[in-house]
Amino acid sequence: MFFVTKKRGTLGLFGRGHPDVLYSVPTENPVVALTIDDGPDPVTTRAILDVLDRYAARATFFMISDRIAENEAVVRELVAAGHEIGNHMTRDEPSIDLSREDFESELQRAHHILSAFASPRWYRPGSGWYDEEMLAIIARHDYRCVLGSIYPLDAHLPFPGLAAKVMLWQAKPGAIIILHDAGGRGERTARTLSLVLPELRNRGYRVVSLSELVKAGNQKFRDRYSN
Repeated sequence: MFFVTKKRGTLGLFGRGHPDVLYSVPTENPVVALTIDDGPDPVTTRAILDVLDRYAARATFFMISDRIAENEAVVRELVAAGHEIGNHMTRDEPSIDLSREDFESELQRAHHILSAFASPRWYRPGSGWYDEEMLAIIARHDYRCVLGSIYPLDAHLPFPGLAAKVMLWQAKPGAIIILHDAGGRGERTARTLSLVLPELRNRGYRVVSLSELVKAGNQKFRDRYSN
């Protein structure tokens, strides 16, 4: 998948992938990681969890920490069910627009909230934009940046059937899928997964969290990312 990454004052293109950003995992095992951004939501997160449970799938939920207040119960349910949480900052905004100082402060504030439920290790920048300074900051705080290799534009195109077709067309061992939660987006994700997960299972794929996918990577990859 092609991602654009913007440096402050400069436009940089990393279509082939940045070495410090995880887009996919080299593996021959029939396994893909599912990642879901922008939760939690008191209604749609549970609807997504129901579909995941139905097909024995696991996911990494990149959470916006300011949405956790009054939704603590659903986060606890999610973690108890074997899913993983990641850091998607405090608000739904382009992370790259923050100053270096504000970015580090917001990263730490989100981490403090998320750490009440689990030990997050994966970071996804808001709007998918990042630069070298951001990567250096998250590394200091023991995070690794993750984007993905399958993004069916579900945040912009309200068509679960189309999203499902894109996901199934692009599915291959080691892929990282990006979908979204909260409100209408979360409703569409639950519907999309109800179409995709049974077909992936029929193809022999396991759908797992990011940490589980990393464990399925080849030895050279595991040596770099497992610790």
